[in-house]
Amino acid sequence: MTESPQSHPLSARSLDDLLTEVHSLDSRLSAQGRVRSLLQAVLSIGGDLDLATVLRRLTEAAAQLAGARYAGLGVVDEEGGFSEFIPVGISKEQAERINRFPHGRGVLAAPLHRRAALRLADLRDHPEFGGFPEGHPQMASFLGVPIQVRDEVFGNLYLTEKANGGEFDEEDEAMVSALATAAGVAIENARLYEEARLRERWLEASTEITTRLLSGADTEEVLAHLAAQAREIGGADTAVVMLPDPRARGHLFAEIADGPIAQEILGTPVEIHDSACGAVYETGEARAVPDLRQANCPMLTHRGYGPGLLVPLGTPGHTRGVLLLGKLSDRAPFTATIRRMLHSFSVQAGVALELAEARRDTERLVVLEERDRIAKDLHDVVIQRLFASAMTLMSTMRLIASPEVEERVRRTVDELDGTIREIRSTIFALQNPPSRRDTSLRGRILRLAENTAHSLGCHPGVSLDGPIDASVPDDVGEHLLAVLGEGLTNVARHAGATEVHVSVAVEEDPAAGGSAALTLTVTDNGVGLPPEGRRSGLRNLDQRARALGGGFTAERGETGGTVLVWRVPVPGGALPPEEF
Repeated sequence: MTESPQSHPLSARSLDDLLTEVHSLDSRLSAQGRVRSLLQAVLSIGGDLDLATVLRRLTEAAAQLAGARYAGLGVVDEEGGFSEFIPVGISKEQAERINRFPHGRGVLAAPLHRRAALRLADLRDHPEFGGFPEGHPQMASFLGVPIQVRDEVFGNLYLTEKANGGEFDEEDEAMVSALATAAGVAIENARLYEEARLRERWLEASTEITTRLLSGADTEEVLAHLAAQAREIGGADTAVVMLPDPRARGHLFAEIADGPIAQEILGTPVEIHDSACGAVYETGEARAVPDLRQANCPMLTHRGYGPGLLVPLGTPGHTRGVLLLGKLSDRAPFTATIRRMLHSFSVQAGVALELAEARRDTERLVVLEERDRIAKDLHDVVIQRLFASAMTLMSTMRLIASPEVEERVRRTVDELDGTIREIRSTIFALQNPPSRRDTSLRGRILRLAENTAHSLGCHPGVSLDGPIDASVPDDVGEHLLAVLGEGLTNVARHAGATEVHVSVAVEEDPAAGGSAALTLTVTDNGVGLPPEGRRSGLRNLDQRARALGGGFTAERGETGGTVLVWRVPVPGGALPPEEF
């Protein structure tokens, strides 16, 4: 006996209904599971305040929710491109084979412009698709969702290659869009936290620099610390402090650098009138440079540097230099937050430099006033007394009957005269102190003598008398330095001396009717001049003297050694009358 279909408890109709109910129940359970996963993802993302960690978790959670094989998050910069791209699903080996990551152009820019999600069965069919870069895996199904923080588009979230080989559906879009919306709050919190941390670090660095400057630390040392702090906190690869040099107008020079190529770029000049560095120096306004190759900055461009940030040290109208930060060409540009904070940092550092220099000027003024007081005391008291004593002894000499006593008194008068001359030289030095970069003739003589101390085996004594800087022309001064260098070199090579004395004096020349003459004397206690031998070096000194209308002698000293005397007239030179 057979049963009809109508009499069977599970007819075809009821079976279809049951299967539909089971499928519906399964779908509801699946949807509940995805909602639960969405909530867990939101909690996971919002549980951290580190921005990099939040963005990585967001990208991974989106891929898991939508069942995507690959995911990526592009952070949008001010130009509309990507300042950062975070890939998920690509191994380290695959990432190394890709010659470049997306820049936010073509189809990837569509969600940004539309401010709406974009689903594609095959992204290669989109009219703005520009192809995959070399080494990039092939992808077809695509879902792009913008991430908004308040009214600002922070970035775009991309998913590709649905795990089951199908397409992303409306539910995937809804889930990822909800995740992106919830993530906006977490991103905003993380950004605020990161800005607060950055601001704290900049304030600490600024306070430390100000304290160092105002406590008397060397300016060059403080600027080196400034460059190091700016490079580290700003995330740059190289930092350079560009300063002007009054001796080479129209240029800025890389005086201080921090980074792997610091030693290679020190001293590099940059023209002020035709470079971005010069524009920042003259206007006092910070400037971001997308590509340093367009900023006429050769010290970094040919070494693979791209994004740059130029910040003035000081305030508009009182710019002391330029701080240049550079990143390698494959790195993202400097963010607006870094630019704002670095500008404030540099302004405060510039003001601190001004205050420190003003304080040092005040201290120098106090020192100069004290030097001037000492010089006046030497002039008005010491020299006058010595001169009076010498005059008294000279007037006493005619009363002395003994030749031996007369000779001793005469020798004492000569020593007093020599002492007066040395004090005059000291007074001149006190009233005209050398600067740190003294380019005067006196300063160059002293440096030349000091630089030969190692080869001589002793520090030569130096005596400078008369208005050397005021009376000696530049061309005569160059001859003098050449003769002094040759003379000291001869002593170092041949004399074997343990004592060397250099005397440079500008004094009246009786043979020239009272006009001035420049005399260089180099004395040593060495072996003395040989009776015969090469004299080419001495002939050069003699030729220089004759070319200037003067003379040169080289003789054995009274107690041994050698005495070189090089004497030339000073053109148009006439010394003021003696005061003593």
